[in-house]
Amino acid sequence: MKSLNEYFEELRGLDQHNIGSWPLYAYVLAIAAVSLTIMGIGTWYFVLPKQDTLAQARAQESKLKQRFEIKQRQVANLDAYRDQLETMEAQFGELLQQLPSRTEVPSLLNDISKTRIASGLEEELFKPRPEEMRDFYAILPNDLIVTGDYHELGRFVSGVAALSRIVTIGDVEIEPLRDKDGRTGELRMSMTANTYRYLEEDGATTESSGDTP
Repeated sequence: MKSLNEYFEELRGLDQHNIGSWPLYAYVLAIAAVSLTIMGIGTWYFVLPKQDTLAQARAQESKLKQRFEIKQRQVANLDAYRDQLETMEAQFGELLQQLPSRTEVPSLLNDISKTRIASGLEEELFKPRPEEMRDFYAILPNDLIVTGDYHELGRFVSGVAALSRIVTIGDVEIEPLRDKDGRTGELRMSMTANTYRYLEEDGATTESSGDTP
């Protein structure tokens, strides 16, 4: 059996112009060397430059999968979303029905006064302020000062909350009333009673008036 040095010496002595005289192992080594060289060149010039493009494509694929999953969940819940929307629209319609029209505002203010009388309170001030416009509704604030005992004040607030139209009470200040002796069981409550008016009727009135010749 030849030694490793003998193989090296034999390879050095190969005639490049007479490949047919080469031994079999020399053919195998030459083919392997050429194949590795071709693979290396192909990897360097064709595969490596495409790595960034491949990484970008994989990242894009991941994003598209996530978007698809989100859209799939949205489609699966579409009926539930529609039901929620119908419920919200119905609730919104019910709330709008609790907003008085312009012609109903005086009646609502009268209801507040009746609630005050029914509660046994005395009125010191009831002063409507100018309307405050919002996107689709107007706030009608009313300065109100009443006097009475603790239970009468509580009945008044509960009565206002039970009205069929929306009325909110804010800026509440309560202080004790004092007589000549400096003592009394009554209280004075100052507040702002806010009523609300839906503005759609104004737009409808404007449009109808514009169509009239």
